[in-house]
Amino acid sequence: MGVNLSGVIQCREVDLSFLSGKKVTIDAYNTIYQFLSIIRQPDGYPLCDSKNRITSHLSGLLYRTANLIESGIEPSFVFDGVPHELKYTTLERRRTRRDDAEKEWEKAIKEGDIKKAFSKAQQTSRMTDEIRTSSLELLELMGMPLIKAPSDGEAQAAYMCAKGDVWASASQDYDSILFGAPRLVRNMTITGRRKMPGRDEYRTVRTEIIESEDALLQIGLTREQLVDACIMMGTDFNPGISGIGPKRGIKLIRDTGALRPL
Repeated sequence: MGVNLSGVIQCREVDLSFLSGKKVTIDAYNTIYQFLSIIRQPDGYPLCDSKNRITSHLSGLLYRTANLIESGIEPSFVFDGVPHELKYTTLERRRTRRDDAEKEWEKAIKEGDIKKAFSKAQQTSRMTDEIRTSSLELLELMGMPLIKAPSDGEAQAAYMCAKGDVWASASQDYDSILFGAPRLVRNMTITGRRKMPGRDEYRTVRTEIIESEDALLQIGLTREQLVDACIMMGTDFNPGISGIGPKRGIKLIRDTGALRPL
């Protein structure tokens, strides 16, 4: 759904070793985009092989997945299927942003502004057929369980978690909570010192866990009510209402009950 609840939901930081012995299913596209964004050369160009094929995602998947296995975690990867038609507007908007960022990246390269070039390059990542196929091939060779979702990968991951097939769903987004996952793991595939997007500063990224039941008790809403709040905020499937962010949306639903009968 593309919602950001970082300002209203508290996460619990844990060591990666806490997940040892647990099955965790990973939103593959979300993770691949992370690697495509952060694994780049100083001027923003992605890592490539001798045939100029992008390999940033392969480097990230190989080393991070190996690290997860070494930590005793049992990962699986869920790949997106056909996007819902309600998401087309969001996808088109993202394509436009990537195109604009690519032009600014090329301009920054010509002007010799390496810092700006890297920042803009991070916004140009695209999921091509080659990147998807090579990711699937690598993970299959590593013996990882692979799942193709009917549509949204995070929805499928949340369903698997709700059924008890896996202990948690792993993604940077908060959508798993809205889709009904009992647990969400954030920052499982990217930890350590990371540069903040668009800012000349760094922060230490640690693995975080959100227990959905605790999170809902904390904000005083049911999951269905939280979905209503996020609909007002805007999601990947609808534009939302201007001027309503997480805190205001949650307050409005808490005060009025719901957008629709429960």
